[in-house]
Amino acid sequence: MKEWVSGRNPTLELLRAHRRQVFRLWLAEGIVKDQRVQEILQLARDAAVSIDVVSRSQLDNVAENHQGVALQVSGYPYEDLHAILRYSQSTKELPFFLLLDQIQDPQNFGTLIRSARAFGVHGIVIPPNRAVGVTASVVHASSGACEHLLIAQANLAQAIKFFKSNNIWILGLESSTEHPPISQVNLNSAMAVVVGSEGSGLRPLVRRSCDFLAHIPMVSGMESLNAAVAGSIALFLIYQLRIKIGENAG
Repeated sequence: MKEWVSGRNPTLELLRAHRRQVFRLWLAEGIVKDQRVQEILQLARDAAVSIDVVSRSQLDNVAENHQGVALQVSGYPYEDLHAILRYSQSTKELPFFLLLDQIQDPQNFGTLIRSARAFGVHGIVIPPNRAVGVTASVVHASSGACEHLLIAQANLAQAIKFFKSNNIWILGLESSTEHPPISQVNLNSAMAVVVGSEGSGLRPLVRRSCDFLAHIPMVSGMESLNAAVAGSIALFLIYQLRIKIGENAG
């Protein structure tokens, strides 16, 4: 399967990652060759990729918000749970994963991918059905961060069972204050954070499979945070805690 990835950052990160087969690069006529475009061109030449200068209307036909750049590539290379776990073990860090329970909005998924990349997550798991995959829109929304993360498609209940069997705690995020605030959970452990869908949150089976359920405290009267914001905050809190503990240990 071939698809078009567009935008300067997504294109650059995809070429840097060397994880996909690249077929051709299109540049808009008259494009200003700033530093990013020059690096894109150099990486494309190094990989012997066909480079064509085309009209902006041609680019408009294959992608929106293309910024004068589009790259035709193979589909996203999903990994499996074992590969994600092996990578985590190779880092010598506490395992850190993100599980997404039927996230359907590409922008939310892209935001969570960027946050996962920024805060040291070792891998992401998404369901194979009723959830957005790593589409061209998600690549764009993540600014190409997805190309540097291992992402698996798997039944979430089975993925949770797999991680538990490898001594990894499962933390489910809830909006209800019936559950304790996230600050009361021991975050300095092997951890997988589960974020529910935009509309209904965690599914019952996924919720029951979690070791802990917690919410993110907010000012009284505020509505619940959306999935991308809540998940990003949780990842940051875990990352921040681990940085502090590492500094104190040093």
